[in-house]
Amino acid sequence: MYLITMLGNLFIILAVSSDPHLHTPMYFFLSHLSLADMGFTSTTIPKMIWDIQTHSRVISYVGCITQMSFFILFGCWDSVLLTVMAYDRFVAICHPLHYSVIMNPRFCSQLVVVSFLISLLDSQLHCLMISQLSFCTNVDIPHFFCDPSELLKLTCNDTSTNNMSIDFIAAIFGGVPVPGILFSYYKIISSILRVPSPGGKYKAFSTCASHLSVVCLFYGTGLGVYLSSAVSHSPRKGAVASVMYTAVTPMLNPFIYSLRNRAMQRAMQRLNRIA
Repeated sequence: MYLITMLGNLFIILAVSSDPHLHTPMYFFLSHLSLADMGFTSTTIPKMIWDIQTHSRVISYVGCITQMSFFILFGCWDSVLLTVMAYDRFVAICHPLHYSVIMNPRFCSQLVVVSFLISLLDSQLHCLMISQLSFCTNVDIPHFFCDPSELLKLTCNDTSTNNMSIDFIAAIFGGVPVPGILFSYYKIISSILRVPSPGGKYKAFSTCASHLSVVCLFYGTGLGVYLSSAVSHSPRKGAVASVMYTAVTPMLNPFIYSLRNRAMQRAMQRLNRIA
């Protein structure tokens, strides 16, 4: 599964970078989303595979904080990039005549850099909160990676203030992208409904169908992880839900974007011939 995820997302990056026809804002953002997916999976799955092979589940305090930092960094970057891609589709469908002017290469690069910096800030704030807590000498984390919510349950301190702080940070960095995506698609659907011909409506919607599928998959599995941890007290069920979120979603993204996308299929076929 991990190998499929890495190869699939790597193919997306190579196909976009090697094909001049894919040098557009949508595929530019897609290549960075693939990069974020590769990082997101690589923070947890290799360590889990290593633990299974060596029958050891030990991780140092520094290693745990580092893993959590990169997990939040790439997870948040995924979320913000999906919001940027929703904005790109909004401009393409609602303002097609101004699309090339608004989504110019410089502005697209700035959006990617700002999205990464926002994610980095989110990651460092979480690490700052966790680093102020005290833990016992040896603690057993009922998970396959250092999940912040699980670490809070194992601390020796009173975590009420920290829980509120982390929830506040999560609400800002995780909650802002969702309204942005919803607003973009509200405008997109309103514009599509005003298109007179059925063929025009289908063509307009098909340009954002893949992105909408990835958004539903990403936030759907994320919501599933949250609900499973809130409703069920079984660590096993929470771990299974997290595997769906951290491994299955990044693995499916390349398939979603390539199966119904002829331009991406041609680019990948060209890349296979070169290889």
